[in-house]
Amino acid sequence: MPLSDQLLADLRTDASAQLPQVAALRHALHRVPEIGLELPLTQALVLEALADLDLEISTGRGLHSVTAVLRGARPGPAVLLRGDMDALPVTEDSGEEFTSEHPGVMHACGHDQHVAGLVGAARLLAARRDQIAGSVVFMFQPGEEGDGGAQHMIDEGVLDAAGERVMAAYGVHVAAGLLPPGVVSGRGGTAMAAADSVRVVVNGRGGHGSAPFRALDPVPVAAEIVLALQSMVTRRFSVFDPVVVTVGSIQAGTADNIIPSSAELKITVRTFSRESWEAAPALLTDVCEHVAAAHGLTATVDYRRGYPVTVNTPGEVDRTARLTRGLFGEQAWFTMPEPLAGAEDFSFVLQEVPGAFVFVSATLPGLDPRTAPYNHSAQARFSDDALAIGPALLAALALDRLGDEAVAR
Repeated sequence: MPLSDQLLADLRTDASAQLPQVAALRHALHRVPEIGLELPLTQALVLEALADLDLEISTGRGLHSVTAVLRGARPGPAVLLRGDMDALPVTEDSGEEFTSEHPGVMHACGHDQHVAGLVGAARLLAARRDQIAGSVVFMFQPGEEGDGGAQHMIDEGVLDAAGERVMAAYGVHVAAGLLPPGVVSGRGGTAMAAADSVRVVVNGRGGHGSAPFRALDPVPVAAEIVLALQSMVTRRFSVFDPVVVTVGSIQAGTADNIIPSSAELKITVRTFSRESWEAAPALLTDVCEHVAAAHGLTATVDYRRGYPVTVNTPGEVDRTARLTRGLFGEQAWFTMPEPLAGAEDFSFVLQEVPGAFVFVSATLPGLDPRTAPYNHSAQARFSDDALAIGPALLAALALDRLGDEAVAR
């Protein structure tokens, strides 16, 4: 049964009322950003913020994660809400009063908002424990920025923390631009790309720049591989299922008159479907090896899997859109016309259970969303006003999904 208009109004009111408290937590987190899987200061702030909520709390064994379980007044299934906690190796230049106190480290992707917002959702739900038939698992996750923290937490049992497998999972990500403040956006199906990393070494034979015929020059071969990979993308993959191959680094040689013995390429591969994700390694490897072989050289390809495609369950996105409109009005929801080419490790969770991953615009009022410094920028700033949106939406998703199951039972 859908949540009543009165309950949605109460969630919106309470989320706004707790905004100063949630924003203060966000500012504290922003001052002490930490990178990777080891986040002791962040973990301590989370544990302190949850201490008065009567939750079943555990911490990670191999990483500084926090898992908290809220038990409803009546038995039932479980849902999961997630917030990632790690920062980026960026020197902050935002001008915020609560700027980073850790040189070279910044919450440039808004994960401080995710953490504070998840605490806010926990507060909203704890105040409504009597209305809950089932459990809510709060997943405070380190290591999203490349360390696969979600998979680590899955391996340590976060999806079964309530005693049974969660039946759905939800996450939100703030954005410093692109859309007007307060807009929630998402789409069913593929929402974000898979991202893999490739290192290619073209092996030749060094020599003197005046006599390239006496050597096996890897530099022009590396250049030919760069171009051949772009042809591969357009000729081996459907234009309606795009693949993005970017050579971000080429390194070879030490002087203008020395032919090096090798050249190295560093590549990122972005795919938007399981089929392309599965096909890409063999096709890319074939191109590299055979272009090199055509010139009498060899190529060594080290293809590393990264995060898989983030695939939203269409019905759960429909639920999110309905609740967003109910909470904040028709104009608050925007259906993304196409996926984002960035990658996200909440994809590991969505491979296991149905759910939705959506975006909340935290563009500062007065800034043009089209030109505002975006996530990962040293100048990125995120409006605290979004902390009245994310918590209310996450709480509503948990209540609505558990309510559906209670009616079905």
